[in-house]
Amino acid sequence: MAMGGINSGDDLPICVTCGIQYGPVAAGVPPVHCKICEDERQYVGYEGQQWTSLAVLRRQGRTVDFREEAPGLWGLATSPVMGIGQRALLVPGNGGTVMWDSISVIDEASVTRVAELGGISAIALSHPHFLGSVVEWSRAFGDVPIYVHERDAPWLCRDENVVLWSGETTEILPGRTLINVGVHFAGGTVMHWDGTDGRGALCAGDIFHVVSDRRWVGFMHSYPNMIPEHPDTIRRALELIEPYHFESLYGGWWDRVISDDAHNRVIASAQRYFHHIGSR
Repeated sequence: MAMGGINSGDDLPICVTCGIQYGPVAAGVPPVHCKICEDERQYVGYEGQQWTSLAVLRRQGRTVDFREEAPGLWGLATSPVMGIGQRALLVPGNGGTVMWDSISVIDEASVTRVAELGGISAIALSHPHFLGSVVEWSRAFGDVPIYVHERDAPWLCRDENVVLWSGETTEILPGRTLINVGVHFAGGTVMHWDGTDGRGALCAGDIFHVVSDRRWVGFMHSYPNMIPEHPDTIRRALELIEPYHFESLYGGWWDRVISDDAHNRVIASAQRYFHHIGSR
């Protein structure tokens, strides 16, 4: 496999706070602002806007950690943790593997390991906070398409290989269907997966956020700034996922997984949410 896709973005700016890589900048000067962090859902780091790059992160010793989340389902995350600290998933099936969400670090060893696990045929994003170095991951595997809902297009920091999709659902590979539930961001997306055991699963990032008590999920417009999601948005989300069966739900971080009865747990979580904010 050609490794040129990795090297091409080594010096591009990456926001230290959110871990998202930006495109080329004039004369190598990083941007003044990170539009992701200046939005009300995120925040600028306490020491002000700071930038790094893949080259710097590798020199600092950051690598990619791999763990098998379930038989045939692998997760990967930047190690040591940086930015938001999410982990991505390699979701297998007919037609190839979907990389669900992205991370900041990519290196020769991680590309080799992903290739050993079957490579990547497509990438799908739940929302802009998990963009990471997604274009570099796409390039490393032959410029595979990066699926982003069109409502989140204004938040893209790089647009190479991006496929903007519209509407409520789209099946990007057999058995992997994107659902625009609109929680957290207007383009907020979850992915239904048939699973390797036929029980069905939902890859949710923090659109439906698996909380510390892993029997429940949360729904927020902003997690760090504690802005709740609108009840009507959650009701629409429940209607959209109603036809899909899933016993498991995979959140956006290690160990944030609901292993059984996940569909009912999402519904129960929404009912609890409505009760506590006084909405019927």
